[in-house]
Amino acid sequence: MSVDVQKEHSNPSNLQVIFEDNHLIAINKRAGDIVQGDKTGDTPLSEVVKEYLKIKHNKPGNVYLGVAHRLDRPTTGIVVFAKTSKALPRLNKLFAEKDAKKTYWAIVKKYPEKENDTLVHWLKRNPKQNKSYAHKNEVPDSKKAILDYLVVKKLDRYTLLEIDLKTGRHHQIRSQLAALGCPIKGDLKYGSDRSNKDGSIHLHARKLTFVHPVKKELLELVAPLPKESLWDACM
Repeated sequence: MSVDVQKEHSNPSNLQVIFEDNHLIAINKRAGDIVQGDKTGDTPLSEVVKEYLKIKHNKPGNVYLGVAHRLDRPTTGIVVFAKTSKALPRLNKLFAEKDAKKTYWAIVKKYPEKENDTLVHWLKRNPKQNKSYAHKNEVPDSKKAILDYLVVKKLDRYTLLEIDLKTGRHHQIRSQLAALGCPIKGDLKYGSDRSNKDGSIHLHARKLTFVHPVKKELLELVAPLPKESLWDACM
């Protein structure tokens, strides 16, 4: 069982804003944050950002905020929200058509056989377990999953990988790295031998590169790493 007692959640006063303009706001998500509301009833990050905008811009009434993509709850890093109804459908299209380049950092157990490689699996989701299983060949109801990885740094007992995500499947990075024999540190669900004390896993949405949906300028957003000893060792 993971221990969540030390898990830190974002609130309007400690929100880590990476970028903001009239149309978009990008947040560095903490491991305790859930992007959208679910059965837990916990306050989602989307509501925290709305409250932040309401306070910052002294807005009366409701604040518009659109969710275009998500990160798993124990994952940290960049989440972009739309601040206008003009930006949201364009942002949705951008993510749906894979026009946003997503780069993740993961600290994994063991050292992969190859310094860099392309992983191709067929992922089958088990909704009851909230888990995706990676298969080498296509099986019924599976979806093709592709990612590139590169070894960035070898640590004492772990390895830092940079991941370029080519498809966006449920728990894709977690499942594919586990299938490689390199589960992410703290990820009990996918083969880590112990959980992290704060309920996080060492997976961070590090960089997001895309063309601004309204201004048409190239944006490259980078999320600072969590303040934690193992992440510190990666810098």
